Amino acid sequence: MEMKDAIAALSALAQDTRLSVFRLLVVAGPDGIPAGEIATAMDAPANTISTHLSILAAAGLVRSQREGRSIRYFARMEGMTALLIFLLRDCCRGNPDLCLPLTDHLSQALCGPKDAP
Repeated sequence: MEMKDAIAALSALAQDTRLSVFRLLVVAGPDGIPAGEIATAMDAPANTISTHLSILAAAGLVRSQREGRSIRYFARMEGMTALLIFLLRDCCRGNPDLCLPLTDHLSQALCGPKDAP
């Protein structure tokens, strides 16, 4: 990821509705959510949500799939992964052991405690 791409992604997420939409799509996982349901969940007009989704898509954070007359949206986890790698690429000046607390926190936040069944 280049600086301009990171700035676009961070800018897209630096707005409360877009951040909420992205998080909603992350929760939906591989099933995604139709645009109308996103608008309902956000309690916002469909055209407003469409604009937000376009900004997120341009930043590489969501993708869409047409289903008849509806469009289903999905979080592009590869876009978020690229952003996180960009932000943390030079973590700890080449001493990965210093970054272990960060990776442990991320692992627990995403997958639960290590000792969970």
